[in-house]
Amino acid sequence: MRRRIGSRTTRTLLAVLAGAVATIALVSGAFAQETTEDPDADEVVVVTGGLLVPEGSTVGSSVIFNGPVRIAGTVDGTLVVFNGGVEITGTVREDVVAFNGRVVVRSGAEVGGDIVSRRPPVIEPGATVQGESHGFAWRFDAGDWFVGRLVWWVGYSVSTLLLGMLLLVFAPRLDAAVDEARKSRTGAVFGFGALVFFLLPIAAVALLVTIVGIPLGLFLLLALALIDTVGYVVGVHVFGRMIVKPPKSRNVAFLAGWGIARAVALVPVLGGLAWTVGSILGLGALWVAARRARDDATAPLPAVPPPPPSPTPA
Repeated sequence: MRRRIGSRTTRTLLAVLAGAVATIALVSGAFAQETTEDPDADEVVVVTGGLLVPEGSTVGSSVIFNGPVRIAGTVDGTLVVFNGGVEITGTVREDVVAFNGRVVVRSGAEVGGDIVSRRPPVIEPGATVQGESHGFAWRFDAGDWFVGRLVWWVGYSVSTLLLGMLLLVFAPRLDAAVDEARKSRTGAVFGFGALVFFLLPIAAVALLVTIVGIPLGLFLLLALALIDTVGYVVGVHVFGRMIVKPPKSRNVAFLAGWGIARAVALVPVLGGLAWTVGSILGLGALWVAARRARDDATAPLPAVPPPPPSPTPA
């Protein structure tokens, strides 16, 4: 009988995903670009093409990103498929997880753990599934969604407030630098900000598809949240300076921009758009201000005129 996904399966799924990422990062198996038919292999990672485990062959835990999967032999671990159908006529000793594709367990096949899939699995009579069959379908609860969104809003608001105040304390010259960058080079601010905001995720994904770049790609993906949040905080400050003009306190300017931005963040869709624009504005202002500071530091010092000659005594 199909039941709603529970805490046990949630933990299993999280463990599977963590294991998949670790497997990719360590490149402990075969990093394939086409259908894999390697008998008695260790952990297998297939980017595209699919996986075929022939009858009588055994592989370890396997992760397939794109392609059909047919298990006639044995998977001595967990099978994770992101995009592709799964047909099992042999044995999978632990869980089967399929994000986009149907799982078919033929008569006589065996799965030692759970089957977690977006589409309902097909389990023929005579097949053995030791665990449970679950779907990625959670009941929508408007109350829970609102509470979760409110908790996130409060947490992010407090975090950005603290980060902004720390920047004002430890980088007091940042106020004038980013405000001047916005006023003197508005186009460059938004242009460079958009480049940083959109190109960094693309670069991270590009690194993930190369073996040597996987660790750096993972680190960059993890750092994106902090980078974009710093950009958002600086963008909020720049916006606040547009309202609270100098020489009024930079703290008042930041609080004004932060208060308006966090109020807008409560509005669905508009809040996300405002966050994106704020991050682009802040990242661009930081970029332009940093380049200007570097250019000023490397500019040659003005020539000092020689002292006037001493008057000749009469």
